[in-house]
Amino acid sequence: MSWRPQYRSSKFRHVFGKPATKENCYDGVPITLSVHDNLLCAVNPRFIAVITECAGGGAFLVLNINHTGKVDPHHPKISGHRGNVLDVKWNPFSDNCIASCSEDATVKVWEIPPHGVLKNITVPWKELQGHSRRVNLIEWHPTASNVLFSTGYDYQVMVWNLNCLDAVVKNPVRTVSVHSDVVLSMSFNTDGSRLATSCKDKKLRIIDPRTGALLQESSCKTHKAGKVLFLGNLKMLLSTGTSRWNHRQIALWDQEDLSQPSYQEDLDGSSGVLFPFYDPDTHMLYIAGKGDGNIRYYEISSEKPYVHYLTECRSLLPQKGMGVMPKRGLDVCSCEVFRFYRLVTIKSLIEPLSMIVPRRSESYQEDIYPMTAGTEPSLTAEEWLRGMDKGPLLMSLKPGSRLESYTDLGSVKALSRSHVFDLIQKQPRETPRTPPTHLPISAAPNDWSSNAISTGQRDLTHPSPPKTENELRQMFFKQQDEIRRLRELLTQRDIRIKQLELEIKNVRNTHTR
Repeated sequence: MSWRPQYRSSKFRHVFGKPATKENCYDGVPITLSVHDNLLCAVNPRFIAVITECAGGGAFLVLNINHTGKVDPHHPKISGHRGNVLDVKWNPFSDNCIASCSEDATVKVWEIPPHGVLKNITVPWKELQGHSRRVNLIEWHPTASNVLFSTGYDYQVMVWNLNCLDAVVKNPVRTVSVHSDVVLSMSFNTDGSRLATSCKDKKLRIIDPRTGALLQESSCKTHKAGKVLFLGNLKMLLSTGTSRWNHRQIALWDQEDLSQPSYQEDLDGSSGVLFPFYDPDTHMLYIAGKGDGNIRYYEISSEKPYVHYLTECRSLLPQKGMGVMPKRGLDVCSCEVFRFYRLVTIKSLIEPLSMIVPRRSESYQEDIYPMTAGTEPSLTAEEWLRGMDKGPLLMSLKPGSRLESYTDLGSVKALSRSHVFDLIQKQPRETPRTPPTHLPISAAPNDWSSNAISTGQRDLTHPSPPKTENELRQMFFKQQDEIRRLRELLTQRDIRIKQLELEIKNVRNTHTR
């Protein structure tokens, strides 16, 4: 009779939360007093956006991710809405594009200048008018470019295609009308072919986002769902809500059968909404409660009992909402696998919280950083609307290769010899810096630093020296962006050269056989 340990072996068993120091927090942020159960914050590797309190309409703040410390109370804002802003989301394929929705029944998409918001922005790039009541939630499609979903108090889920010339779009490409009450959350599966929603009627639904057809609907009476989340490629959903006795609860569902949950667990008797976050690369689940100071985390497996509790990170300061940094913005040198940005209203503070895997080695840990979703869309909006589904383009987080995107290994096909030589002949000598695909050409930045990158020549004219502290800070940010772009350009060229060398080698080996 062999002895077996009573605990489950896991490389993430000792993950711990490391809050940022006071100097690395964002202090003096006028966080909104809204009571809506949204995250109220959105983060990408360049900027952090947070909904703020203001009089006479709605506004949100966009800060440079490195602009920590005391925030200027007169910092410029995005203030084009006539009602309170309820949700903000960054475009996953452009760090300078953000969408917002408001009580004024509109959705607006904004262009953020590459060096940050230097003055109040009131004119959006796109304005989406279709809802009859306030819009409380928005979500970008995970693989198709410029496809945005919105839902509001008219119980409708609307699908928008932003690849149009009109600045004001009044007709969505699709309207989903299967809900009987307000939608509380939306979540896509990995390739964006399924949309899961939770509704105020306490039911979960799985919808075909392209046609609007209702595929599954829960009928469980023992779990009142509040938030829902697709768990990557595990073909499972996780919902947070309450039980019959108003205990906060998490439940796991099979996406093909929503009649009964596969797993249920009561957490506590508090009343705050539970926000779920899932990392498909590490299979870790994080549960953070509104008004709580702690974050629980678990590891998810495809076999029973499915959910394995790890530990929790505790804080004395309660959070009102939070943002999450995409994987490409994490510090891989310190073995950081997740990063929250906690909104602490009682101190007007945004506190970064890093989840760290303790490792002795300071080298890159490939076992905790598999290929992850990159910055390039795998489909255009028109291709997705025509019926195509495709998984995300993957990228490596290893330093020196994070700019190169790869397709899913299961879809990689062998290259012919003529195709490889065509690639070599078509490869430009320098990679020009092109404007984002969602922007018109006229909206691309045209300063001397971008011209130096694209043409390889530096403008001989020198800017006037800064006269104020603000001008000096902006000039410093411009210089940092220029250095970063130069490094990215050199790294991208080196990676492309190595990739072509490997392709030539593979073709030669195939030809000799």
